Amino acid sequence: MRTLLAGAALAALVPVLAQAAEPVTLSYKLGIVSDYRFRGVTFSDREPALQGGVTASAGNGLYGWVWGSTIADYGGADTELDAAVGWTGAAGGLTLDVSAARYGYPGGKGVDYWEFPVSAAHAAGDWTWAVGAAWSPEQDALGGQDNRYGYARAAWTSPKAPVSVTAQLGREHGAFAPDGKWDWSLGATRKIKALELGLTYVGSDRAGDTVVATVTAGF
Repeated sequence: MRTLLAGAALAALVPVLAQAAEPVTLSYKLGIVSDYRFRGVTFSDREPALQGGVTASAGNGLYGWVWGSTIADYGGADTELDAAVGWTGAAGGLTLDVSAARYGYPGGKGVDYWEFPVSAAHAAGDWTWAVGAAWSPEQDALGGQDNRYGYARAAWTSPKAPVSVTAQLGREHGAFAPDGKWDWSLGATRKIKALELGLTYVGSDRAGDTVVATVTAGF
């Protein structure tokens, strides 16, 4: 029920943004991954997962999205359905992003939780450098604990190259990683019209490394 309410809140966001006299655009994505990895940890038990989402964006930087994926059993749920609202914009040569996200697991018992991500990115030539953090306050789904995640990311994209490359290193501590956890990834993507093909080497010090293949269609 809480997840459905989060989705309804996002649906209600679209007319609110429209009333703000800002153009609102909708974008959709549907894809499949060979292994659903989140912060280095598999959520699909190393099996393929079907994923998709919709994002509503306004000209003033406000946005909202709903995203879902098939997963391995998690508290009785076999589907993840997330929703978020946020704002992104430029300030001081940086692209800032702040949001509130709800991670939902329909059919699961006491596993839905809130998280508050922030990030800052700077573009220099073909490179984009970013740092970010996400904090989940104490809540029942986390056993009354909080959770903290931080990362650094570098991305390279050139009009002269057929692929884009992204590398990321993350650190997590709290309810999901009581003793702390590192994760890492290095991936390349190529766009072919509406399709995006990707290969990413990903892992963490709590799970074995693997190569994840993705095929995503955007429209």
